[in-house]
Amino acid sequence: MRFNPVLDAISVYEAGKPIELVVREFGIAPKDIVKLASNENPFGCSPKVQEAVGAIVSKMALYPDDSMHKLKAGLSKRFGVDPHEVVIGAGSDQVIEFAVHAKAGAGSKVLVNSVTFAMYEIYAHHVGAEVIRTASREHDLDEFYALYLEHKPSIIFLCTPNNPTGDSADAAEVKAFLSKIDKETLVIVDGAYMEYARYKDAAKALEPKELIETYENVLYLGTFSKAYGLGGMRVGYGIAQRDIITALYKLRPPFNITTLSLEAASVALEDEEFVQMSIAKNFEEMARYEAFAEAHGIRAIDSYTNFVTLCLGEGRNSTAIADTLLRQGMIVRNLAGYGLNAIRVTVGKPEENDRFFALAAELV
Repeated sequence: MRFNPVLDAISVYEAGKPIELVVREFGIAPKDIVKLASNENPFGCSPKVQEAVGAIVSKMALYPDDSMHKLKAGLSKRFGVDPHEVVIGAGSDQVIEFAVHAKAGAGSKVLVNSVTFAMYEIYAHHVGAEVIRTASREHDLDEFYALYLEHKPSIIFLCTPNNPTGDSADAAEVKAFLSKIDKETLVIVDGAYMEYARYKDAAKALEPKELIETYENVLYLGTFSKAYGLGGMRVGYGIAQRDIITALYKLRPPFNITTLSLEAASVALEDEEFVQMSIAKNFEEMARYEAFAEAHGIRAIDSYTNFVTLCLGEGRNSTAIADTLLRQGMIVRNLAGYGLNAIRVTVGKPEENDRFFALAAELV
């Protein structure tokens, strides 16, 4: 059977291994497996969310409120934007899909960082667009601008903080860059980890309201999968001026977010105390990873997220180390597929991190 030829350029996105798969493959008991591969919140979600979702499980037979009024109102209040400037997706990656299909196409170009979230490239290939990459691992905005002038892309992706490396651009540098981009180029600022960056360093914080009021061509992305602990509920959002949101809505399927997911995200947004507790503990434990890296001669990329990227250097192989850890029930993310001899480790609870340090010390 023949398929759309654009599929020839697409590699399947490889998600982090779930615990269930490791149980099946290696016969390890679930209680003996620690998953530090997918940047999930190790503290889960707010107890208030669990209670709220439990109270409406009987509504699973009903279609959700497709206006998503409650969640949009919550996001509108949180960020000071109009509800009509918000679109909700099944994870922020669905909003990325909407945006790429709305703006890019065959013959157009999409500019991304050399090492960044894989779905930008995959969605670009969906529509036959050419992907232009920087040479630098970190977001070098001077290099971005030079490539922008050379290629005139339809879309520019800025992932800050960046996944899978964890580094983050200064907000002032991002805004200076945005001021030089023409209004026909859509700039997507992916802030999936912005809650962490804002906590660690105010100079890294980008505020959606300021961005969309100042730059009419910016689409800001956020998610409930990280700091809010709702990765399994699949809720993300985009914030932009109304003409952009209107275009994205033309691609949004009806009822793309479940009833339970909408309730979970709405309630999670209200429990800021839980989120701040999770973030504070994240950076307390991250200091231990930095100390581990220094003690073992490993470079830990300065991270503004809930994960640490450990660059292994000569004589150490990320694939071998990740595979050995996996067979011992420790799931981390091997970054060889991104061209890095590195592993990405989600910062877990203290006891989970203890186990990583004990196992990894024997390998590095």
